[in-house]
Amino acid sequence: MRTIIEGGTIVNEEHTFRGSIVIDDEYISEIIEGSKPIEGTFDSRINAAGCFVLPGVIDSHVHFREPGLTEKADISTESLAAAAGGVTTYFDMPNTVPQTTTLEALEAKHAIARKKSHVNYSFFLGATNDNAELLAQVNVHSVPGIKLFMGSSTGNMLVDRDEALNRIFSTVGSKMPIMAHCEDTDIINRNMEAFREQYGDDPDVRLHPLIRSEEACLSSTMKAIMLAVTNKARLHIAHISTAAELEMIPANCIHTLTAEATVGHLLFSLTDYSQLGTRIKVNPAIKNFSDCNALRQGLTDGRITTVSTDHAPHLLSQKEGGCAKAASGMPMIQFSLVSMLGLVDEGVLTIDRLVRLMSHNPAELFEVKGRGFLRTGYKADITIVRPDSPWEVTTDCIVSRCGWSPVEGRTFRWRVEQTLCNGHSVYANGQLDHNYIGQAVTFR
Repeated sequence: MRTIIEGGTIVNEEHTFRGSIVIDDEYISEIIEGSKPIEGTFDSRINAAGCFVLPGVIDSHVHFREPGLTEKADISTESLAAAAGGVTTYFDMPNTVPQTTTLEALEAKHAIARKKSHVNYSFFLGATNDNAELLAQVNVHSVPGIKLFMGSSTGNMLVDRDEALNRIFSTVGSKMPIMAHCEDTDIINRNMEAFREQYGDDPDVRLHPLIRSEEACLSSTMKAIMLAVTNKARLHIAHISTAAELEMIPANCIHTLTAEATVGHLLFSLTDYSQLGTRIKVNPAIKNFSDCNALRQGLTDGRITTVSTDHAPHLLSQKEGGCAKAASGMPMIQFSLVSMLGLVDEGVLTIDRLVRLMSHNPAELFEVKGRGFLRTGYKADITIVRPDSPWEVTTDCIVSRCGWSPVEGRTFRWRVEQTLCNGHSVYANGQLDHNYIGQAVTFR
């Protein structure tokens, strides 16, 4: 199968230019700069005139809920949502049922994905208080890294013993990144107790950022950094949420200490709780506008290395209540790229920097083989987006099984026109290919 994408504006490795991309089967075989029509025989011609042609987005932090929680979502539904959003690769987290904390559970997830994932996939192996020796046995080519919960969140995979933490950092930190959820559970529990005494058993969601506070985040992040430095480990701090934490992150240290920002923490702040309520309840909590603004600045000064979604669907019935009862997490993978392109329009970052944060850097940080860039010989994971094409998010356009989004009612100026995964068009002009199956990603 020989395909050409022609007439678009290609954005890749800090270079933006008019050009064409030739795809032979699964691979990019040629990148041609210039607007001159390309002669030759092709099985398919994709007219990208007026569009931007980007490397497919790599979302390195998602919760697709399978196995065990499939009333909310599963690998099929959420990978289709990914394709509709221009995401060609995802890395799924281990807090499923059963938890992905054994090699057997890891292989079971791969077996599901080989049948059901419509884009490319991989899975983090989860750390526990007792499995450091097993973590050392994992094939470094088969996983992006190790997920470590240094704070209690959905799934209760808290690792809180100092001996276990030291063993995890010393055992695997030099081999692959440790992605850490950093919140101090003791501080959170004290805060919750105090607010329950004052406001009742289920405090209003607007108090969520005071319960899962800046202090709780900062305390845990400082501990994680100390462990990483002591053990010469690679640490990637997940969903950083405060300006204070960001001050601890050096710029452009992609193979030592890095930070992830999520789309939700970049879009929303404290004032949005009054309108959106528990729809934006996540862990760690969305906090002040000053924190949101600092994260936005971190996108361009090198302190934020990756932008992901922490895509975490729940049924709306599970989002009812307040700080104690409502589930934490939001579904965002279908709308992550168009949301970030909105920040490009606002002047928060350039489109070249967006591509760096959402495609290039995840590939480099996790040492993804043959993806994340538009290069000859690389897999043809490509997203085509059209500017100046306004559309409104309505319930009927949401692909995720949970059926809702915190951006419902929002109008986006950019539209995902087409998503190619391994050279195959899995999404085009609103239509998804439910039959295509993606590939397992390999590393290092």
